[in-house]
Amino acid sequence: MRHRLLVPGAVALSLVLAVPASAADFTPGAPGVGDTYYPESGNGGYDVSHYDLRLKYQPKTDLLQGTATLLATTTQDLSRFNLDFALKVSEIRVNGKKARFTTSGKHELEVTPATPLEKGKQISVVVRYADKPSQVKIDNYSAWARTPDGGVVAQEPDAAVWWFPSNDHPTDKATYDVSVAVPDGTQALSNGVLASQSSKLGWTRYNWRSDKPQATYLTTLAVGKFDITTDTTANGLPVINAVSKDLGANEGSARASIARTAEATEWLESVFGPYPFNAVGGYVPNVPAHYALETQTRPFYGKKAFDRGTNVSVVVHELAHQWYGDSVSLKDWKDIWINEGFAAYSQWLWSEKEGEGTAQQLADYVYAQHPADDPFWKVKPGNPGAENQFDDAVYDRGALALQALRNKVGDKVFFGILKSWPTEHRYGNASVADFVKFAGKKSGTSLDGFFDTWLFEPSRPAAGAARHTLGARHAAVTEPKSWRQIAAATHAVHGH
Repeated sequence: MRHRLLVPGAVALSLVLAVPASAADFTPGAPGVGDTYYPESGNGGYDVSHYDLRLKYQPKTDLLQGTATLLATTTQDLSRFNLDFALKVSEIRVNGKKARFTTSGKHELEVTPATPLEKGKQISVVVRYADKPSQVKIDNYSAWARTPDGGVVAQEPDAAVWWFPSNDHPTDKATYDVSVAVPDGTQALSNGVLASQSSKLGWTRYNWRSDKPQATYLTTLAVGKFDITTDTTANGLPVINAVSKDLGANEGSARASIARTAEATEWLESVFGPYPFNAVGGYVPNVPAHYALETQTRPFYGKKAFDRGTNVSVVVHELAHQWYGDSVSLKDWKDIWINEGFAAYSQWLWSEKEGEGTAQQLADYVYAQHPADDPFWKVKPGNPGAENQFDDAVYDRGALALQALRNKVGDKVFFGILKSWPTEHRYGNASVADFVKFAGKKSGTSLDGFFDTWLFEPSRPAAGAARHTLGARHAAVTEPKSWRQIAAATHAVHGH
């Protein structure tokens, strides 16, 4: 009798030990990462390592069907978690089991797994969905652009929510496999290299692979009819360029511009160090947009970026982002100078190389164009505010700060910083404060006050402050030959 009583007791004890101590230990992941400008972007409680996107897109109807598989690791005990996504979902499975889901906010998909998820565990999340992305509006806007022969998604800071579920913030990077089926005669472009291609029953499937950490907004998809050219750089890096077949009068200038991609990449390697990814290139779809975007390995260029003719300067700008913005990404969207100040300055260095105006001459000209009462000086590149995130001052004053740094520390130290920063922070995230500290360490002197003047003071640096950093300090400064193309490439093109 005693023996019988012990057996149920042992079973009960084992059950107690198998159940978590308290349900309160499992809590929902945060619906955002707490970004200064976009607090709802991203999610808490997990970190994604890989996205596998298997898609089918019909250009005639704009119907996108998809199955997304996310591989992630939990960073807390999770009762539920959020994904950033705006399309219609039919099913979600977590670790192979059906999960409950609902929506909230502007683009929050709340997922409750069948059983709570313990911290530090690898998980899989499968999401099945179908929708017409151009018709899905957030604040009366869609990042998905329809074209005469397809569709394109390339926007900043938000793009992913219109075509795949994600942890949509630059601090959670992952690798990608993007497989897209489109009607025969139509191509699908994405990031990285084309791993394979096959056709069946009137559909062609393109399988793209991006094997280095990549932010969600830097992941792109373009479906349409393109002329695609392939090549390699001197180091054997694959170069994949694509131009829409219906660009009209802009076709020649677009082709001529992105044809310089390999050359520009090789030159940028001499400035910033080894190229960080598995491919390079660019694409120009028939999207009536002025802007360009540094989508990883394959920058997007809107058709109107070439309204004024060949625009190599914008190609240099977007390729420079592969080091500054893509490989080393911002921690918070207020750190946008980490991206744009350096990409803008690369255009100044290209001008210097091409003999069309030195970086110093460009700095003198920009400084002279903006008197002390110009609103230009009210924008703080180090933290411009969401409303000024893509203001001209972020680019031009941001580049001025780098020319000022170059003059302060000397060419040897300065170019050492430009090359060592993306090398030592490769595939990571960084802030403006991190760069200030890094530059101070490399130069052997504190630069806090210097950067405060150039990046954070809402006023024009006084003549005394500028004495060490700018050449000419008078109003009669000659316009460098390259300036108008740089201004067109930077000011008109980067109005996201």
